[in-house]
Amino acid sequence: MEGTLKLADYLGRPFECSCGKTHSTTLEGVTVGAGALKSLPDYVEKYQFKNLYIACDEITYGIAGEKVMRILKDANIKAKAHVFQGKRFIPDEKALGELMIDADRDCDLVVAVGTGSINDMCRFFSYQMGVPYAIAATAAPMDGFASSGAALIINSMKVTIPAQTPLFIIGDTDVLCGAPPRMVAAGLGDLLGKFTCLNDWRISKTVNDEYYCDTIVNLVTDCIENVLANADCVASKDPKVIGDIMEGLVLTGVAMSFIGNSRPAAGCEHHICHFWETLELQEGKIPVLHGTKVAVGTVMILKMTEFLRETRPDFEAARAKAGEYDQAAWEAQIKEVYGASASSIIELERESKKNEVKGRLARIDAIEAHWDEIVKLMDDNMPTANRMIEILKSLDAPYYPAQIGFDGERLYHALIYAKETRARYTMLSMMADLGVTEELARKVVDFVEDRK
Repeated sequence: MEGTLKLADYLGRPFECSCGKTHSTTLEGVTVGAGALKSLPDYVEKYQFKNLYIACDEITYGIAGEKVMRILKDANIKAKAHVFQGKRFIPDEKALGELMIDADRDCDLVVAVGTGSINDMCRFFSYQMGVPYAIAATAAPMDGFASSGAALIINSMKVTIPAQTPLFIIGDTDVLCGAPPRMVAAGLGDLLGKFTCLNDWRISKTVNDEYYCDTIVNLVTDCIENVLANADCVASKDPKVIGDIMEGLVLTGVAMSFIGNSRPAAGCEHHICHFWETLELQEGKIPVLHGTKVAVGTVMILKMTEFLRETRPDFEAARAKAGEYDQAAWEAQIKEVYGASASSIIELERESKKNEVKGRLARIDAIEAHWDEIVKLMDDNMPTANRMIEILKSLDAPYYPAQIGFDGERLYHALIYAKETRARYTMLSMMADLGVTEELARKVVDFVEDRK
């Protein structure tokens, strides 16, 4: 199973991997192409579903929800649609309650018509209901289609909760190609963020001896390199390229299912995204598209690591700084920066102890012992920040934080504090261990300010 395979080769077929684990996904079908929505009745017949619950918002109902209901009606399939009202759907406690209240108790399949937020809500809702769910995508702006975790907004904080993988996914390119350019660019941006997230995983393997799977890494790498090679065709919405992006985003979700967490698809670039989104939600703003923030975060991380590689770290200074860690002072900073979400961040640190001195000193020893190897990993496996900027510019997509509403202070805070949103070890974590985060963050801010 470890050759160059297509997405379909991984569905419903557990395989023994050279990493020592058996990988599998409960995703059983993916249909991407022109007119793919018409395959929905075939899936319903295959699995003998009797009562479907269709979830969409006002926008996605107009894009594809109405057509889905018409297709089901023509096929004599019982279905009920719930249409969330409002300018932008937020997957929070209110939406969950609304979906629960309106549901028929005998529904046996939930179908999410939409993208990220609708998908996450249906993933969790269906899991709680004990029924499968499926996706009819209206755009491809993010990689969460096939993952098993639901990113929900709980108490104004974005958290990922275990849920379930969809049974099948439909991506009709007639629909996907009609998505706004910003959503197409967001999908590409989310895929390109895999360069930094996979390097996070490589570095954590080196520093922490974290479990690592070459097969999964190669699977995702082949996918993003294939899309990168055709990036020039994205702006014209070439159906094949848009379909490839959709399949790539689904495949990275499958990779997450294989591992059981988001390590193959989300790293420090996503943590920056989560940090900014937390602030957006607290301030009552409509969040910038996930993939857009990921793309901008990726550019910032690439530039930060370029600055990191300019000089060899002072490991003795890093050890001295690690020994000065003050938990009370750190908590005070977190309360100031994270506001209403600070309690969740502080609780995570109390559970994970990722900042405690003993562990940090052990990691510094490992980083010093493997520094040349770590530099080579960064050099060999990531594009330059300028290359990412060129790609995003070609799509008229944002590449600097100010273009999506985040000033120099919020960029600086993101580069320092975004690592606290998760316990996962990343390049931002390594920079913090080395005691150089503030210095490098200031260089990145200055770099961005000089190019406004």
